Amino acid sequence: MTVGLALLRVTGVTALLVLLWNPVTTHPAPNAPPLVLLDASLSMAGYGGRWREALDSARALAQGGPIWRFGASVAPFDTLPPTDGTTALKPALVAAASRGGPIAVISDGAIDDGDQIAPDLRVAPQVVLLARGEFRDYFVASITGPHRVEASDTLRLAVVCGTAGPRARGPVRATLVARTAGRNVAAQPVTLPDSGSVAVPLALPAISLPAGWVVLDVKLEGVRDSEPRDDGRLFVVDVNAAPTTVVLAAPPDWDVRFLSRTLAALSGGPVRTFAQIRRGTSEASWVEGTTLASVSADVVRRAMRTAALVVVAGAPTPGAPITAPAMLRLAPATSAGEWYVDLPPASPLAAALAGVAWDSLPPLVGVEPEADTGAVVLTARLARRGEPQPVVALTERGGVRRATIAGAGLYRWAFRGGRNEEAYRTLMAALADWLLGAHTPQSVRATPVGLVADDGTPVRWRWSGAGTPHDLVARFRSSAGEQTDTLRFGPDGQSSVRLPPAAYAYEFDGGPERGVVAVDTASPEWPPRPPTLRAQPGRATARVETVSARDRGALFGLALAAFAAEWAWRRRSGLP
Repeated sequence: MTVGLALLRVTGVTALLVLLWNPVTTHPAPNAPPLVLLDASLSMAGYGGRWREALDSARALAQGGPIWRFGASVAPFDTLPPTDGTTALKPALVAAASRGGPIAVISDGAIDDGDQIAPDLRVAPQVVLLARGEFRDYFVASITGPHRVEASDTLRLAVVCGTAGPRARGPVRATLVARTAGRNVAAQPVTLPDSGSVAVPLALPAISLPAGWVVLDVKLEGVRDSEPRDDGRLFVVDVNAAPTTVVLAAPPDWDVRFLSRTLAALSGGPVRTFAQIRRGTSEASWVEGTTLASVSADVVRRAMRTAALVVVAGAPTPGAPITAPAMLRLAPATSAGEWYVDLPPASPLAAALAGVAWDSLPPLVGVEPEADTGAVVLTARLARRGEPQPVVALTERGGVRRATIAGAGLYRWAFRGGRNEEAYRTLMAALADWLLGAHTPQSVRATPVGLVADDGTPVRWRWSGAGTPHDLVARFRSSAGEQTDTLRFGPDGQSSVRLPPAAYAYEFDGGPERGVVAVDTASPEWPPRPPTLRAQPGRATARVETVSARDRGALFGLALAAFAAEWAWRRRSGLP
C-alpha cells in the first residue's frame, strides 16, 4: 500500500471514530432578541391602562421573535384586548427560563404572584413598566351571605366597599342600593373611607323578593369615579328554599359557630342554627343562632322535618326524633389535653383529604374516647404518643348516613387561617358531600362551585352525580340571547366555562339541572393597585450554543470522500 492510500484510510477511519465518540463543543451564540412576556390581564385595558403602547413595545422588543401573553395562564400572542381577571407572572417566567435566552416582561406592574417568584428568576428578565395613571376609584370588593333563604327570613349580606387611588380630603358619603328587576329593595347609607375598605351590613326581608332565583345588583350610588365597572356587584339568591342544614346546640360553643359558618359557605343551602338555653322545661327554650330571637319548639321541629342534614352539638332535647337522611353529631370531649391528628387511614373520604399537611395542624383540646365509631376518617393521639383515638367516623344504616366528630377544638384550625383553615374547610366539605350525598338526587350531575364569577374569571362546575364524570352540554340564557357550551370534566371532577358579564339561567341537556349563575362586570383588576414589579434592565446572560460532532456535516463528507478516493485509487491501480 502506498503512502497516499494509507493517508486516505487513516483520514476516513479517524473521521468515523470522531463521529462515534461525538464530542461536544460550546461557543458564544449570536445576540438574539428576547422572548417577550406581555401582560394580558384586564388592568392593561382598564382606566389608565396602556394596552396599545404595550403592543407596540412588545413588537419592537421581539423584533419578529416570539411573544407570549400571560394572565390567568400562558397563551400565544394575539392583538385582541385582554380578558384575564388575574395576573400570574410566575408560570410564564418559569416556562421562558426553561427555554433559555433573554426574557423581557411588559406589564403595568400589578402582579398577583410577585411574592411567589424566586429571587434569581425575578431579577433575570428585562422589565418594561407601563404603569397606569393615578385615579380615584370607589368600589364594591365582595358580598357575602346565604345563597338560599326562606321567604320568612331576613337576607343579611355583608358588603365590603372602599376607596382606592389618591386619598380623598375626607370621608365620602354614599348609598348602598340593592336592586332586582329594576326595583329597589334595600338602601343603606355608607361612609366610605378616604383610603381602604369598610364592611357594611345590608339586611332586607326575603318576602320583598320574588320567589325562586333572584339576581341582586348591589351598587354604590351618589359617588362619581373614573372606573364605574366595579361600583357594584351581583349576588344570586334562591328564595323560598327550605333549610338544607339545621344545627341544634346545647350549649353552643366555638366549634358550633365555626361549623355553622363553614357549612353555610360550603353546602350552598340555608343553614339555621338553634341554641337551647333551658332544658327540661315547658317554656320556650330555643333561640335563633343569628338573631338570638326566641323561637318555639314547634319552629325547631318544622325546620328539622325539612332539613337534609341535622347537626347535633352537645345534648339538646328537640322533643321529636330526628328523621333527616343525614346527621352529624359533635360528641362532648371528656379527655382533655393536646391531641394531635394523625395521617388519615383508608376511608370513604381518604381521597378528598389527600394533600393536607396533617402534622402541622394545631392540636385538638379534647377527645371523647367512648363515641360511636364506624368507618374511621381521622384519629388523634395525646401528645403524639399512645394509642390513636377516633375523632371523625362515619356510619350508614338503612339509607341514613351519620358522622361523628369526637374531637373538640377543630375550630382552632379555621381560626389560624392559611393552610390550617384550608384543612378545616377540606374536612368539612368532605363530610358535607358525603352526608348530603344521601339526599342529593343522583340525576343531578353537576353543580356550580360559585354562583357569581368576576369578569375575566370562568364559571366553575363540580361533578356531583354518580359514575365517572363525562362531558355535558349546557345551555345558558341571558338577556342577550342563548348560547351553548360543553362542560368537559377532568379526572378531578372539575370543569369551567367562560361567559361574558351577564346573569344566566342554565340547564343541561338530558337532565333536571336548572339554576342561575352570573358573571359580574366587577374585577379585582379594575381598581388601581401599587406596582409590585419595577422597571429593570435584566440580568445579562451570555448565551452559548453547544454543537456535537454529528451536527457537523463536514465530518460525514470527509469520511465519505476519503473512502471513495481510496476505492477509486485502488481500482485504477488494479489493487484489491
